[in-house]
Amino acid sequence: MKFVDEAKIYVKAGDGGRGCVSFRREKYVPRGGPDGGDGGKGGDVILRASKDRHTLLDLKFNQHWRAERGGHGSGNNRTGKNGADVEILVPMGTVVRDLESGEILGDLTEEGQVCVAAKGGIGGKGNTHFKSAVNQAPRFAQDGMPGEERTITLELKLIADVGIIGFPNAGKSTLVSAVSAARPKIADYPFTTLKPNLGVVQYGDLESFVVADIPGLIEGAHHGAGLGTQFLRHVERTLLLLHLIDLSRVESKGAWNDFEIINKELSSFSSALGERDQIVVLTKTDLPHVSRMVEKEIKSFRERDIPVLTVSAVTGEGLKELMLLAARMLKERKGL
Repeated sequence: MKFVDEAKIYVKAGDGGRGCVSFRREKYVPRGGPDGGDGGKGGDVILRASKDRHTLLDLKFNQHWRAERGGHGSGNNRTGKNGADVEILVPMGTVVRDLESGEILGDLTEEGQVCVAAKGGIGGKGNTHFKSAVNQAPRFAQDGMPGEERTITLELKLIADVGIIGFPNAGKSTLVSAVSAARPKIADYPFTTLKPNLGVVQYGDLESFVVADIPGLIEGAHHGAGLGTQFLRHVERTLLLLHLIDLSRVESKGAWNDFEIINKELSSFSSALGERDQIVVLTKTDLPHVSRMVEKEIKSFRERDIPVLTVSAVTGEGLKELMLLAARMLKERKGL
């Protein structure tokens, strides 16, 4: 399935029905008076978060949504039928925003949470509402109010506890596959990962947390370089970042230099994201030339009180310690 995390759709709520102009017509009841009913309310356009939706792909091909208008009022004080609502299912983590004003209409993070994107118009009042001592036979009624209409943008931000970041080919997807049941695509070329991958890490007896493997970042990502800001949003909801650094990279000028480059991109995209707690993870330590430089690189982070571990997803070295440290830090952030 193609992963789509942005969509733009037009929504139009139903108009309210017209009120009715009517008078009682019964035998032996002369001048029965007004009995025009009210118009029905127009239907709403509602977005509902669903755990069964994982992408906004459907909305890329279905961009116009209209709710039913309200029925018109009729005689004998009968109110028109309310228009049916239209419900759109979206993934949990979807942010709903008005395209024109930029206002956030809703942030749907829980199963079943709803956002009314467009409210239906109120039905008009029938002529029975306008009778008075000086106007006992009103010959007018209200039109229904028009339903709201707008163009909205939908932006999906994955809901994960831990985000895995780093340069391309740092071993992010390999780590996810080693600690969870997720099986992301893994290959030896840049940008193998073209969509975020989620995995559930189990530790202890019944405890677990969700990790998100974010496609590789490069310098200038916050301006759109590489895969750019397309995926940076997916780590905004995380409580903790695992920052993977591959010491075997030919272009690398050292772990601290790589660390600063990626963190500059995070801060440029979002100041809050730049301040997120991180665990530095030095990867591929099973390689001989990497193992010789590990101690020197670790020192740079420990001097700054930044948690740092070494792992090898191939041999399994350090994976258990990393997951336990991540679980402990998550509990602290959640106040557990």
